[in-house]
Amino acid sequence: MKHSSIRLSLSFAGTAALALASIPFGAARADDTKVAQGTAKDLGVMSISLKDAIQPNFGFQGALQGAGTPNQAGNGGFLPLVIGDNSVFFLDAQANANFADYNNYSSIINTDVSGTTISTSSRLGYRWLNGDRSWMFGVNAGYDSRPMATGGDDTNVAISNSSTVFYQQVAAGLEAVSNTWNFNAYALVPVGKDEQQLNSVYQGGALDTYGLDVGYSITPDLRASVGYYHQYRSEENVNGSGVRGRLAYNLTNGLTVGANLSYDQAFETRVSADLKYRFGANGYGAPNIRKQQPVVMPVIQALSTTPANRDVRVHDNCRWRNCRICGNMPC
Repeated sequence: MKHSSIRLSLSFAGTAALALASIPFGAARADDTKVAQGTAKDLGVMSISLKDAIQPNFGFQGALQGAGTPNQAGNGGFLPLVIGDNSVFFLDAQANANFADYNNYSSIINTDVSGTTISTSSRLGYRWLNGDRSWMFGVNAGYDSRPMATGGDDTNVAISNSSTVFYQQVAAGLEAVSNTWNFNAYALVPVGKDEQQLNSVYQGGALDTYGLDVGYSITPDLRASVGYYHQYRSEENVNGSGVRGRLAYNLTNGLTVGANLSYDQAFETRVSADLKYRFGANGYGAPNIRKQQPVVMPVIQALSTTPANRDVRVHDNCRWRNCRICGNMPC
């Protein structure tokens, strides 16, 4: 069942994202290149030097707990390794301090996440522009780690021997971005010891997650997206789909705030928010010949943005099968 679910989800996410790269986008391309007051040609996009436009950037990020993810804050940075005439090979890395869950509201369902641990995430990627620079395409892959300290529980069950455990995953993503649309297909696959005992009652496991997000720029500073994901973990009886929505607003150059809403059967409804600032990510502007003012080009900006979907997602359940704590009888 697990392998069948994984194959189905990978097939969905991979096929969808790869199809995007092969679609000519004929009708959309004309609209997408009309940024602000003119076409890409009018704005001089074809003459932009990527060595000028793509610069290292670094800063901080933070997020409130979500579906299997912690309250966290940390630092990160984007480093271009090789910049070509129409492409970039890059490294993006970050480290976050993970904090305790809200009181009596577990991010992993039953056991409260506690203490302060440090998680890491890294991505190597390659991005390139199409012939008229109206679309950016990219691939990336990397490794994420998450130590997780545990505390009490939300089920009024006596527990003991709370422990700190360690999860890891490998990740891969495909992306396509225009001045109006963006598409992101991703896969998060746990590796190593992905099922661990959290305390005397509950065990927890990292989730296999596969998804596709589709975003639309409502204004140059406001972007909305909707997404589908499939998650799996046999030991926690997790095997199903979910949906999520997101609104992100660029407060100023490099500073973005976001709000997220997700729903699936395992975590039910979850609401979270996030904040990110990158020094040096001020947005490269192509010259507007008509007004002699820079016009920010989302496609050019996308070449040096931080890849999404970096968290190791965890779900817990009772260590005993057919337990009343898990909704079955008897224990």
